[in-house]
Amino acid sequence: MNVHPVLRALALAAAFALALPAGAKTLRWSSQGDILTMDPHAQNEGLNNAISDLVYEPLVTRGRDMAIEPCLATAWQAAGPKAMRFTLRQGVRFHDGTPFTADDAVFSIQRALAPTSNFSPYLEGVIGARKVDNRTIEIVTSGPNPVLLSQLTEVRMMSRAWSVKHGVQKPQDFKNKEETFAARNANGTGPYVLKTREADVKTVFAANPSWWGKNEGNVDEVVYRPIKQDGTRLAALLSGEVDFVLDPPPQDIARLKKDPKVQVVEGNENRTVFFGFDQWRDELLYSSVKGKNPFRDRRVREAFQLAVDVQALRTQVMRGLSIPTAVMFAPQVDGYDKSLDVPVKADRAKARKLLADAGYPKGFEVTLDCPNNRYINDEKLCQAVAAMLAQVDVTVRLNAMPRALYFPKIQKYDTSFYMLGWGVPTFDSLYALQSLLHTVGAGGDGNFNLGKYSNPKVDAAIDALKTETDPARRHALAHEALKLHQADVGHLPLHHQVIPWAMRAGMKVVHRADNRLVARWVQMP
Repeated sequence: MNVHPVLRALALAAAFALALPAGAKTLRWSSQGDILTMDPHAQNEGLNNAISDLVYEPLVTRGRDMAIEPCLATAWQAAGPKAMRFTLRQGVRFHDGTPFTADDAVFSIQRALAPTSNFSPYLEGVIGARKVDNRTIEIVTSGPNPVLLSQLTEVRMMSRAWSVKHGVQKPQDFKNKEETFAARNANGTGPYVLKTREADVKTVFAANPSWWGKNEGNVDEVVYRPIKQDGTRLAALLSGEVDFVLDPPPQDIARLKKDPKVQVVEGNENRTVFFGFDQWRDELLYSSVKGKNPFRDRRVREAFQLAVDVQALRTQVMRGLSIPTAVMFAPQVDGYDKSLDVPVKADRAKARKLLADAGYPKGFEVTLDCPNNRYINDEKLCQAVAAMLAQVDVTVRLNAMPRALYFPKIQKYDTSFYMLGWGVPTFDSLYALQSLLHTVGAGGDGNFNLGKYSNPKVDAAIDALKTETDPARRHALAHEALKLHQADVGHLPLHHQVIPWAMRAGMKVVHRADNRLVARWVQMP
């Protein structure tokens, strides 16, 4: 039966009114960079994943205390040593009105496993998925997978029919700058619907009146605006133009805390910022050294480590809002070992000797690739590190750029020396170790090991970790991989981020260790 458009609009308005609490309001928020893509499997990046969560939902999710909770699956159980069975939530519809089915869940798992997906680390050990019946699927693994549920919190469900209709059965190839329908449009089951998308200007989401869940806050519209300049972003907050700033600059936190119109909420993020080196080419792409690669010599990597004063970066650049580190993931992550997290003390005399011993008594030139709108004070950190390296006669040419250009560049290994920040949404060490330290290979192995660091003993520990179920043994394997990596100076860790959020006074939010603002929990004044 055809429904008159006016009647359809009235019905939607009525449903919308019932779905939201009284006094529903708009949340206007900002950070320094824009959304990279709306395709939920194309780019595994923190802000992008937070935006995807407005629209798309996984089978299981994390609650306010970061514990795993049901989402589009209501129950799960082992189906033998190599499979897990999931019961799907009934009555769920995509934003276009079509029902969420087992076919969609199977399709989404397979899509996230595709070569152009950036989400393979979240499906480590997963062979595929199969439909049992209309409300049940099984995810099949190559062996025991002790962290499957943690991984699935980041694998979001898409409509198979919508994807087929718009030719997006495979994820957007983001690093090769592919444009697809799913990159600028969306159709999920989540609490908000993509309303308008203006790249680098503004993206608007409206509350989904047919959402199966409960909106615990009073936000019926979310407006995201990227504002690159720190001063402009804070001016927008202070003037009331925006309500929330995800990344206020550390140097302004003390001032913001004194302003009665603003409140600041702080907490540690499970993200570690570090530098990586090209360790695989015979000759660096961007260096004054010809015919060889200085970074393949451990002495050079150690010299860089000794030249960089992470304590000074904490006090002078981060204004105390960082935790200097010697490891590749934060204390909140299972597998973290405090005994290994002892930052190296700067020693430039020793650094110069190591460079001389390696054959570079007068140093050399190298380009440092750095984002300028992704991590807190990212470009300023790179500038400070360049100045520190200059003190050991290494000339750093800084190549800073927006994140939309930065990630495609470094993901194609088009770099000699680069900055990266790595969060751990699974809260398990395997995700970081496999992505960053494992030799580049199939699936998620080394998918963000962009300098191609490689140590067979590290690989062996990580491979054992993939199927190990005993917690004590898992911790021992993570320790072994980290200790070997430290001995190699495989990367140059700087710090774990401390995240302050700045917002209008009177707002109520849940500050999470993954640095994600969950709009459906926000209470606007």
